[in-house]
Amino acid sequence: MEKAGEATEAAEVWAEQLGAGARLEAVLSGDDPRAWLELDAAARDGHGNGTRELAGPAGAAGPSFALGRSGEARLALALCHRDGRVRERALVSAAGRPRLLPLVVIRTTDWAGPVRERAQELLRGALDMDTAPRLAPLILLVGHRARGGAGVELLTEVLRTAPMDQLAPLLTHPDPPVRRFAHRLAVGRGLLPPAELARTAARDPDTVVQTLCAEAAIAAGTGDDVLAPLLGARNPQVRAAGVTALRRAAQPDGVPPREGSRVWTRAEGFLADRAPVVRACARYVVRQCGGDPHAWYRARCADPGDAALPPGAVVGLAECGDRTDTALLWPLAEHPQPGVRARAVAGLRLLDSADAGRLARLLHDAAPGVVRETTESLLPSARSLDASVLTGMLAPARPRHQRVAAFRLLEACGGLARLRAAVALLDDPDARVRARAERSVQAWRATADVPPGSAEVGRLLDRGRRLLGDDVLRRRRWEAGLRG
Repeated sequence: MEKAGEATEAAEVWAEQLGAGARLEAVLSGDDPRAWLELDAAARDGHGNGTRELAGPAGAAGPSFALGRSGEARLALALCHRDGRVRERALVSAAGRPRLLPLVVIRTTDWAGPVRERAQELLRGALDMDTAPRLAPLILLVGHRARGGAGVELLTEVLRTAPMDQLAPLLTHPDPPVRRFAHRLAVGRGLLPPAELARTAARDPDTVVQTLCAEAAIAAGTGDDVLAPLLGARNPQVRAAGVTALRRAAQPDGVPPREGSRVWTRAEGFLADRAPVVRACARYVVRQCGGDPHAWYRARCADPGDAALPPGAVVGLAECGDRTDTALLWPLAEHPQPGVRARAVAGLRLLDSADAGRLARLLHDAAPGVVRETTESLLPSARSLDASVLTGMLAPARPRHQRVAAFRLLEACGGLARLRAAVALLDDPDARVRARAERSVQAWRATADVPPGSAEVGRLLDRGRRLLGDDVLRRRRWEAGLRG
């Protein structure tokens, strides 16, 4: 999608069609607010037959035309005209023409004061319970402009008292800003019951709507009809809000719940959640109940052969543990589940216990997630690894995730090792790997550990000639101590 206000080829065609006399409703359906902005840009750029003569003869004191009886197509082009006098006169003739209201909305943000003021006055008279929901997406879209606040204020004023049946379509509108606006109004007026707010928080894809509804639902009540949707939400922030609300739900009289209580049991179920923020909230609630999350994690991770061990429990142990817990984490790096192995490596890194010698073999793991976590753990000590082994992992026959890991580590080594790796991957079968290698070649500079005058460096740089160009290539060769 083009940025708002930029004319697309389609918009240029629309302007030409309007200039040729096509009916406005046949050219634009009015469903997409950005289409009106694109039409405005196209017409302003001179697309559409008949737009130039609207301004009248050169040097005239004002537009020498009458738009009162003009058709909607001609008025639409006039509302978008580059001459402010044309736009202002067109607004006078646009009164009482509902199909032109989207262009009136755009003119409420016009840079020319008289045009802007007349458009705002016209919109104030036209905006009602019927037109406001239809124009809301466009009003909110142009509301981000420097002079767009007036339209949003008018929209808020009208919809502040709108009945729920008219506000409801905006609550499920496909455009996130419209849903945010509608939910703020509905929450402010108390139109939505807590259970419905919780369900919306759990299912709406927009994080702003999720947070707004989750907070409003919890503020209104913490019964199971509210907590159940929040605790089952896909979004971690919503689940975290639900977990945190468990404590308040269990102590309406201010007395903290005890270990073994229902709230303790429900919070315990989220100690191994896949999201860090949810695990942190669960640990808080369990501690408030008198429980010990650290002891729970240690007990849960005690059996390295536990096939049902959730990966979240492994990294949770590292999040609240100490280095003594590495004795539990190292065996889990051999667990049959890739997720557990990956979280064990991540946990060792969190506890600053990532032994490069013991972890290096996991670079050959079949699971991309394990190799990714291992690479992150090894990057600080990349120079201590066997460069020849890493170079062998760049072979096209190796899995992509292993080639990428080896390249990242060799890049971290810098110097000649980095240049060798980058050049070796210039013919990689994966386009994204090739692109990264090309960028690495282009950014390579000789460092102090590169042997001056190395013939190998010269050969490698020559292979990157098409990426560097002759001038840059000569400069790189000179920096590497190569002459000629």
